[in-house]
Parts: sequence; structure tokens; C-alpha cells
Amino acid sequence: MNKTTKNPKVELTPIIEEHDEVILLCERIRLGLRNKVDAKRIKKYIDWFKANYLDAHFDMEQKNIFPILGENNVRVKRALANHRRLNRLFAETAELNKILHKIEEELSSYINFEERILYKEIQLVATEQQLEVIENGEQQIVFSDETWKDRFWLSLSA
Repeated sequence: MNKTTKNPKVELTPIIEEHDEVILLCERIRLGLRNKVDAKRIKKYIDWFKANYLDAHFDMEQKNIFPILGENNVRVKRALANHRRLNRLFAETAELNKILHKIEEELSSYINFEERILYKEIQLVATEQQLEVIENGEQQIVFSDETWKDRFWLSLSA
């Protein structure tokens, strides 16, 4: 591939790969709810996940990815609104089962929006230098949930 040809499948790969962790979170929420795991156990995990991963991911997007399109871009505005809505949902403590369902749905929908719409637009307007920074993973967040002991998603019953 020559330097002037953009390959949208490659250039945002590190950022898109970070979404795998969020997709896994959604699957764990679904499994926990399906297996009737105590909602407080699931909530503890997603709060930990948010503090240890999602907050940093949102911050990185807001500081390093969204500025490529600018704060007045309609899709960036939508992404920022999604971040605020998700933060409000994570802060909820009443009606946990309902909130967990909403968080899972919002996250799934948001990831699809980012990957299918927002990131594609970013790929079209980003400079080679911006894409190189992203591709080299300099913004990438390292995450591991190995320290989390309560693997509720592996439970066959609550």
C-alpha cells in the first residue's frame, strides 16, 4: 500500500479493538441477567469496568479522536451526548435490572454507531499523521480484568 492510499479497515484498528472489551462487557451483562445473577453483583462489576476502562476510553476519544472532526460535527455531538447518557445510566442505583438492560442496549448501540458511522467519517478526513498516531496505538488503553474475582458471567445459576 502506498502512503497516499487510505485503508479504512486498518487505520483505526487499535481504537476499534478497544471496543472488543465493551462488547464483552455487554455480553457479560446479558449473561448475568439471563442467569438471574443478583443485579448488585453485575453493577459492581460494571462500575469497576467503567472506572478502570470506559472512563479512560471516553476521555481518549474526546481528547484525541473527536477533535479530528471538530466539536461542531453532528456525529461528534451525538457521541458526546451518548457519553453523557451512559455516564448518567452508570450513576443510577435504583431499579438495577432495568438500568443494566439500558446500559447494555446503549453500549451496544453506541459501539455500532461509532464503528459504522463516526469512525468511517474520521477515516475520510484524518491526516496521515493523525492516522499514524492512532494506528501505532499510542492512544490505546491497556486493560485486564484478571484482578476481578467475581466472575458472575460464568455462573450457571444465581
